[in-house]
Amino acid sequence: MKTLKKLLIAATAVIVSGGMMLTGCNGSGTASKSDSTANASGEDNTIMGAGSSFDNPLFSKMFSEYNKNTGLKINYQSIGSGGGIKGLTDKTVDFGASDAPLSDDQAKAMTGPAVHIPVTAGAVVLSYNLPEVKDTLKLSPDVLAGMFLGDIKKWNDPKIQAINKGVKLPATDIVIAHRADASGTSNIFTTYLTKISKDWETKVGKGSSVSWPVGLGGKGNEGVAGTIQQTPGAIGYIELAYAIQNKMAYAKIQNKSGAFIAPSINSVTAAANIEIPADGKVSLTNTDAADGYPISGLSWVIIYQEQKYNNRSADKASKIVKLIQWMIHDGQQFSGALNYAPLSAKAVSVGDALLKTVTYDGKSVQ
Repeated sequence: MKTLKKLLIAATAVIVSGGMMLTGCNGSGTASKSDSTANASGEDNTIMGAGSSFDNPLFSKMFSEYNKNTGLKINYQSIGSGGGIKGLTDKTVDFGASDAPLSDDQAKAMTGPAVHIPVTAGAVVLSYNLPEVKDTLKLSPDVLAGMFLGDIKKWNDPKIQAINKGVKLPATDIVIAHRADASGTSNIFTTYLTKISKDWETKVGKGSSVSWPVGLGGKGNEGVAGTIQQTPGAIGYIELAYAIQNKMAYAKIQNKSGAFIAPSINSVTAAANIEIPADGKVSLTNTDAADGYPISGLSWVIIYQEQKYNNRSADKASKIVKLIQWMIHDGQQFSGALNYAPLSAKAVSVGDALLKTVTYDGKSVQ
C-alpha cells in the first residue's frame, strides 16, 4: 500500500505555489476549456504547461525555484509527451513538453509554426525486478531487442547468460513493461531499437506510440516504474531519475564501441556532445561516442512562434519567453543533482536563437 500511495503521489501534477491544478478533459489529460478561458482573460502571472513525465522531476525543481525568484506560478501536468502536444494543439496550455519533436502530422495540426527549445538531456534506462540478482546486469542491443520482441522469454536464456558470466540468473519469465500513453520516452527507446534491430524496424518501428508485441502498459514513467516494482521478473524503460529515486536496479547497455555503459550524467553528456541543428531537433540514440550511453535523448519545450492568440497579452508572451530562457541558462544548475545532463553550449546557443524568433503580433518578444 505504501508503494501504491507513493506512485499515486508521484503521478500528481506539479503544482507550484498553490496554483490551480490542471485536470483532464474527457480523459485526454489536457487542461479544460474553462481553464484556458480563465487563463486567457488575464491570469498573466500563471503559466500552464503539460507533457513529458521524463522531465517531471527536473521541472518540479526548476519551476519551484523560478516561482521563488519571480513570483510567477507554473502549473505543470506530467501526462506524457502526447498529452502535452495535444494541449498545445488545442491551445489549452501555454507550452508543451516533449521528448520527441513534433511529427509532420502533429505539426500540420497546429494553427501556426511551433518552435522546439531543447531544455535538458537524460537517459532512458532499462530497469528490472530481480531481487535475487545482486550484480548489475549487462544487456546487448540484440538481447534487448529480443526481449521486447518477445523472442527471449526467460531471464536465464543463454543469450543473456553469455554476457553476464558468473551471474546466476533465475528461470523467471521475462515480463515487459512499456508505456500505454503516447510518450516521448517511448519515442527515444523505440528509435534506438529501430536503429539497432532490423527485426524491430520491420515489425514494430519507432514512435511515441507503437503496437507493442508483448508486455504490460503503464501510464507515464511513474506507471511503468510501478509495474516494474510490483512484478517479479519485469523489465521496462524509464527515466534515470525515477530509477534512482525509487532505488530500482538498472542495466548497463552495450554501445556502438562494444563497451557496456552505465547511464549517468557523464555518459549522457558524452552522447549529447554533437552538432545541434538550427531547429533544435536531433536524436542522441545509438551514439558514436565511445563513452556515451546509447539510449540518451533531448527533451524540448514547444511553444507557438506567434504568441498573439486566445486574447493573450504581450506580457504573457514575454513571461513565457523569459521563463524558457531562464530554464536553458540558470535553470541548468539543478540538472546534475537530479541526474539530468546540463545542456551543451551548442544546444543553449540554438535555444537562444530560436527564442529570438518568437513574436507577438509579428514583433519580436525579446
